[in-house]
Amino acid sequence: MRRLLLFLGNILLALSSVMAQQTRSLSEEIHTVRVVVDDDSLLPPIASLDSRVEISFDSFSHTYTRYIYKVELCQADWTPVTDLFESDWLEGFNGRPIEDYETSFNTTVLYTHYSFSFPNEDVRLKLPGNYRVQVFVDENDADEEPVLEACFSLYRPEMKIAAQVSTNTDIDFNQKHQQVSYSLGYGTRHVVDPQRELKTVVMQNRRWDTAVINLPPNMQTSVGAEWNHRRDLIFDAGAEFHKFEILDVHRNGMNIDHIAWIEGSYHATLFPVSPQRNYTSDEDVNGNYVIRHSGDGDNDIECEYVFVHFLLQTPRLPGGDVYVCGLWTDGFPDPRCKMHYDESEQSYECGLLLKQGYYNYQFRQLVDGKGRTERTEGDFYQTENEYIILVYHRPQGARYDALVGYQKLTAHGTY
Repeated sequence: MRRLLLFLGNILLALSSVMAQQTRSLSEEIHTVRVVVDDDSLLPPIASLDSRVEISFDSFSHTYTRYIYKVELCQADWTPVTDLFESDWLEGFNGRPIEDYETSFNTTVLYTHYSFSFPNEDVRLKLPGNYRVQVFVDENDADEEPVLEACFSLYRPEMKIAAQVSTNTDIDFNQKHQQVSYSLGYGTRHVVDPQRELKTVVMQNRRWDTAVINLPPNMQTSVGAEWNHRRDLIFDAGAEFHKFEILDVHRNGMNIDHIAWIEGSYHATLFPVSPQRNYTSDEDVNGNYVIRHSGDGDNDIECEYVFVHFLLQTPRLPGGDVYVCGLWTDGFPDPRCKMHYDESEQSYECGLLLKQGYYNYQFRQLVDGKGRTERTEGDFYQTENEYIILVYHRPQGARYDALVGYQKLTAHGTY
């Protein structure tokens, strides 16, 4: 019975993580919500306590809106911590206005760019763990709803993780999968009951829909634990991400078929792609994106918004809806990114409003709540994927989950 309850608890934790850990817009007026660590937009939203974390977004208006942000500390499953005083984890004052803003310059779509960062003059976050930031319109409304959520994690490296990724998996050898193995050293942390005290997350390309959460170790000692030859840690290998770049709305960029001015907006149509039969090597950033344009000005306020049209040429696929996916979407499945099938063209199509820049994307089919690439992209063991391992510890008697272990590694082809 206890094992059944633990199993059901892990399922509920997994579901809540998928739903809650999303940096996303909650308003039609808010676009391009970003969390950037130490001024590097390609880094995961996971940082040491002394790092700088910047949150930014665009509001579709040149009229100033007084936004305020509120921070909350969360448990490993992204539910709010309720057993600590705010002063235990935050130094300063919560609910502060966003004072750094600037209107777009010489753009057809008018927007105002807002940004703020941690630590700042008003707020310093003191504990390692998960943090959710909500932004509100300051209207003194007790029932106000946030216009966006931004999630990031701060860690203190107290436990050491050693990990590897292999294509020699427990179900196939150099075919369609990659398998993660890792060991954990407790370091200075005293762990009495690993099953109760530790919470772990293993994810591929920062995806929460396929994340492996709270998998019990298959070996435990007084100083650490190991996860080896676990079938639950086998991931679909997928394929390299597609990419495109729009630096100039008057010239076709990388993988852009054509750009047109239609009814007051720029429209960029990408070259169509098809599911691959064989692996194709290509450099990508595993679904990430960079906002930029070809000029020397400020990317934050001088980049245009463009309707980007995605095309997947294939006969209609059985088994589930198809979505455009990347780290720039509002999680998976994002309703805006659902593709529609055109029988006459024999292709899936989707149009999205995106800010100028360099983007990675992938087509995934929603199967049993997860994005699968078997039919839309193919799965190839050579694919270079990013893997992240997170370890949280709540000792007996503690009141929240501290993030004390973090490891990022990349699968590099054949093993």
